[in-house]
Amino acid sequence: MEDRKKEHLHLAFEATVSRAQADPRFMYEPLLSAHPNGEVKPFSFLGKKMNHPFWISSMTGGTQRAAAINVKLAKATGEFGLGMGLGSCRGLFESDDYWEDFNVRSWIGDDYPFYANLGIAQLEQLLKNKESEKIDYLNKQLKTDGTIIHINPLQEAFQPEGDVLKRPPIECIQELLEQVESPIIVKEVGQGMGLESLRALLNMNIAAIEFGALGGTNFTKLEQMRRLDISSIFESFTTVGHTAEEMTRMVNQIVEEGNTQCKQIIISGGIKSLLDGYYLTKISKLPAVLGMGSAFLNYALKDYQELQTFVKNMINAWQLAEAYLKIK
Repeated sequence: MEDRKKEHLHLAFEATVSRAQADPRFMYEPLLSAHPNGEVKPFSFLGKKMNHPFWISSMTGGTQRAAAINVKLAKATGEFGLGMGLGSCRGLFESDDYWEDFNVRSWIGDDYPFYANLGIAQLEQLLKNKESEKIDYLNKQLKTDGTIIHINPLQEAFQPEGDVLKRPPIECIQELLEQVESPIIVKEVGQGMGLESLRALLNMNIAAIEFGALGGTNFTKLEQMRRLDISSIFESFTTVGHTAEEMTRMVNQIVEEGNTQCKQIIISGGIKSLLDGYYLTKISKLPAVLGMGSAFLNYALKDYQELQTFVKNMINAWQLAEAYLKIK
């Protein structure tokens, strides 16, 4: 005890927080709850069970380390009862060489949501060739619950190997819904979506929208960085888009306007702290979970024990927030 008191005296002047640093989003209520006891409270999302509101956003495939990374992420999904989206499965239509990169359902188990992933350009091509049944076949082979379609017109425009979209993505999504049996999630890849795009999606019979909002990995910027021939004229395209908070409020506005067919969202993109994600899921008028990609990837590149510790800390922090923080 004496050592602890000495530490307090030594650190007291360094442990100040100014009024300007106060988080204005929460009421702190220290009297109304005991410390969390670690109790798991399962809930339903995407027709499956989740134990905690964390979604491992679509990561990787088709690289030398992809299989090991996806196995670690899948193990964490199954161990803690999370949800997981794979990286782009495009390569599986072209070769069997990458199969083990994605064949990770056994690590997750059947209880928790697990989704495949294809780009809008690949979807457009499948529809053109009248091969949409390949999507249901992909889900059957991977034992995934459905497919994430990622929308990335700016990334494709600046990618040296990019595809040219010949149709508005919304048309392709609607056509897909008429042809496949498995659930569909639609996401952006780092710049989010505006009001009219969100309104169009919310009025479609899709399983969920994932934001992929501005503030995290920006694939338009990534592709521009890969090119030596890109003109500075195009640089400003990397800064357009919508933050996760802006998108949450736009979704709320649309929900208030009337009925929506899509009833769930994954809030991802630029979530820099757990309390940012906690706040947005709590103000959302639709059931929401927190999607994170780069944070999970960072720990999946290390030993599995470090990924475990990261998830345990996330769970503990979320439970502390639920115990002591109320939205203003």
